Amino acid sequence: MPMSDTTPKSVLLVCLGNICRSPTAEGIMRQRTAIAGLTLKIDSAGTGDWHIGKHPDPRAQSHAKQHGYNISKLIARQVSPQDLLDFDLILAMDSQNLKDLQQIRELAAQKAGAEDLARLALMSEVDASYLNQDVPDPYYGGEDGFEEVIKRLESSVDAWIDTWQL
Repeated sequence: MPMSDTTPKSVLLVCLGNICRSPTAEGIMRQRTAIAGLTLKIDSAGTGDWHIGKHPDPRAQSHAKQHGYNISKLIARQVSPQDLLDFDLILAMDSQNLKDLQQIRELAAQKAGAEDLARLALMSEVDASYLNQDVPDPYYGGEDGFEEVIKRLESSVDAWIDTWQL
């Protein structure tokens, strides 16, 4: 499938701890972009440092697996100013993550010109079903929250893919 001029070569998916939403988004985006014939570098990270080096939350892994996504081998890491140079597009799961990324972007801009830095956006920015809505953090909730995250992420990933294809 041909790609449009706006198709990024690399996408970073970001949430708070990188153990629930962003690794799930990474698994979904990897699988769905491959099916769509898109070749992108895809990674995930968290704005916080609490879970660095850990695998995704077992509940996130379980729900992802039920939907055909294997995220068990992913390892949490913290987003860094370098990521704004290394990625074309960084998608935040919620508005607070986006604010945190904008602060990191300001640090990165001191090292490089702003035109060389990744574009920042909400995960749902192009998703008509959840337009500019936060992907809710399921960490402190029940099983339903993890299902809601997958439903929203599948919708938003598909919406991004649609914008990247001609």
